[in-house]
Amino acid sequence: MDRGTERGAPPSRGAGKGAADGPAAAGRVPLAVVVVDRDGMVSHWSRGASRLFGATKELAIGRSAADLLPVSGALAEDSPPYGVYAAYDGLGPDLESSLDGGLSYPAAGRARLTVPGADRVDVLWWAYPLVGPGRERLLVLAADAGALHQDLDLDEGTVAVERIAPAFALHTDFPGADELARRLPEILPSMSVGESARIVAQVLELGYPVMEFSQNDRVPVTPDWGVPRRAERKARRERAARAAAEGLPLPQEELDEGEDLEYVAVRERLEFLNEVSGKIGTSLDLSRTIVEVSRAVVPRFTDVAGTYLREQVVAGEGFPDGVPDTTTMWHRVALEHTDEPGRWDDVVPVGEAMPFPAHTPFFQCMTTGEPVLVPRISEQMGHAIASQFEKRDIRPLITGRSMLVVPLKARNVVLGFMILLRHPERVEFNDMDRVTGAELAARAGLVLDNARMYTFQESVAETLQDSMLPHIPPRMAGCDIATRYLPGTLLGRVGGDWFDSVKLPGARTALVVGDVMGHGLNSAAMMGQLRTAVQTMAALDLPPAQLLRNLDDLAQRLGDTYLATCLYAVYDPIASELHIANAGHIPPVIVRAGDGRSELLDLPTGAPIGVGGVPFEAVRVRVAPGDRLLMCTDGLVEVRGEDIGVGLATLTESAAHPAASMDDACDAIIRALNTRGGRKDDVALLMARLNGIEPDDVAEWRISLDPVEVGRARAVVREQLHDWGLGKLADGAELMVSELVTNAVRHSHSRPVELRLVRGDSLLCEVDDDDHDLPNLQSAGPTDEQGRGLRVVSTLAREWGASRTKAGKTVWFELTLPRR
Repeated sequence: MDRGTERGAPPSRGAGKGAADGPAAAGRVPLAVVVVDRDGMVSHWSRGASRLFGATKELAIGRSAADLLPVSGALAEDSPPYGVYAAYDGLGPDLESSLDGGLSYPAAGRARLTVPGADRVDVLWWAYPLVGPGRERLLVLAADAGALHQDLDLDEGTVAVERIAPAFALHTDFPGADELARRLPEILPSMSVGESARIVAQVLELGYPVMEFSQNDRVPVTPDWGVPRRAERKARRERAARAAAEGLPLPQEELDEGEDLEYVAVRERLEFLNEVSGKIGTSLDLSRTIVEVSRAVVPRFTDVAGTYLREQVVAGEGFPDGVPDTTTMWHRVALEHTDEPGRWDDVVPVGEAMPFPAHTPFFQCMTTGEPVLVPRISEQMGHAIASQFEKRDIRPLITGRSMLVVPLKARNVVLGFMILLRHPERVEFNDMDRVTGAELAARAGLVLDNARMYTFQESVAETLQDSMLPHIPPRMAGCDIATRYLPGTLLGRVGGDWFDSVKLPGARTALVVGDVMGHGLNSAAMMGQLRTAVQTMAALDLPPAQLLRNLDDLAQRLGDTYLATCLYAVYDPIASELHIANAGHIPPVIVRAGDGRSELLDLPTGAPIGVGGVPFEAVRVRVAPGDRLLMCTDGLVEVRGEDIGVGLATLTESAAHPAASMDDACDAIIRALNTRGGRKDDVALLMARLNGIEPDDVAEWRISLDPVEVGRARAVVREQLHDWGLGKLADGAELMVSELVTNAVRHSHSRPVELRLVRGDSLLCEVDDDDHDLPNLQSAGPTDEQGRGLRVVSTLAREWGASRTKAGKTVWFELTLPRR
């Protein structure tokens, strides 16, 4: 917001609307500006407020407004420490009621107060109730009435006005209404465009602040910055030059005034830079940082701010060294302005990318890395700039405006630039603005570079994590699966939690959830090794306890730095059974479809992977079609300072709630557990609905080790598929079964070959034999009699594979069911 000024021009007197002595002129008055939040605390305290009320900004911010502002009925003995208030002369509800939230319309008043170290001060105040989404609830403007009496420049013979009172009027009651409305935002320059526009709109609607010198004499009040315009400083320098040429000294008061005003100007700019620095870089989110940088300079420093960044910066990528050239693409990432809504949006939309030719000031800025100042954009320059925008004429938006282009660079690398424009009626950018803009851009560039590097690292971490986590299909044989992964809120996106599912022979599915202790890249790397090992050992169809035993041995060989917990379950949809082993992990939850009851499965806990020398046990759990199995890591249920039993109870309760889908059920569980707060660990969640496979959807045969039996295998497969209504698959399935059974009969040692068909979401065919050597695809020549069987299977099947079993091996293939 604008601050009160060191020096102010006296108010100009004029007749009110309809008076005989002409229209009223604006009263340039030093104003104290105070904003009060919804809790009655001061959220903004201008320098003018510090001078008028005697409290510094540091002491005022965050204090109760009732302790700092003049209120009705205050007594000396219970008055605030910064002043004694008395002689209240109100024109509406007292300010105390407005501070208490009782103000529903604007109020104005007058009070006398004694400030420590100063004489009694006669204060005029205006209070505006504010509504909207922000925390601001009251805007208070105040002025020194005594100083206004002294500064009145009355003509000779004019009777001095004895009464000045605050009041309200429509700004349209006065000539130059547009100018009044335009200057009003100057008291709120440090707010964003949206916030200041909302407050200014309410002030204009409720009534423009005015001073009444009589019942019919009103003067509108506008803020006075107290810093001379460039033309005034130029005139003072010319007077000094003339005085020096004539050998005459310049009046001392003018020298003092010049030094004071220059000092004020420098101090204003330093304070502006400090305020901007405090507003940008509040987060490492690149898009948020871009918006903060743009909003920090509008409208206080400029009226329009457009931010452009390199294409690679927006994409979170690196870019080549060296100076940008005419082929470099620049993305318009933000645009803030004080013009009417929509005026810029269609002409220069955010998100557009374009190069800039060498003759433009933008190219000069990004190649030299120095600010470029254009005092006024001429018609010729406006036409040259507009030529870069196809089918859009931006000349009305830029011609006649003052422009400053500042580079956004860090570590001597130009990341982008900002185009700053001022309205034609506003004082143009000068050399001091160039220096201010360069300093502003340097600070903003460093903040943007930090956000860029963080975004890049986040992208790398996210890519690493996504590459290590599997993309599990939502449907496996006899079960539906849904998963969720949430990174730790404070520890980055990379962690050691994982989940997985592995297709096993016999239409079974292995379900895995694990958690490497610790966080960061090392834990993620360890997780990747363990997950790969589980995938490999699961393909060998090892029993759950034996798999965890082998995983523990592997972890010890990899090193003793890390430990991990793991829960490994094998679901057999034909037998309706779970075979589960636990290595120090939290137990899973089973939700029974029959009655909706949920419970934690009672499993032998076991020791974490990596401890060594500890046995693992597996248990078998009977399940029914429709039961749901929930497996997760402790990050979901564990909160620092809380017993983990509370989280497990919440998990069990939330898992029992019905949901429209598996994804909805996972989301409901996440919401239920996240509402407790305090989660700092990664979360891996796997939910499986155990649908089972009906006996009528499974067909099995035993084939003796006789080549003649291959023909019987083809016949029974064809007959079974016709019984299931899958006659369209009979020819292809019969051919592939013939090849697999022929190989099995040829290579089996003593045990009969087993042939199985399973009808589910696809048609699964499995052939088991007692030979442990897995088949390989071969390239058969024109005269070779063997080596074409698996090539046929690979060509006709949707998917195929082979895996070892305890008794030998299983070779299988899948076919997509025809649409009904």
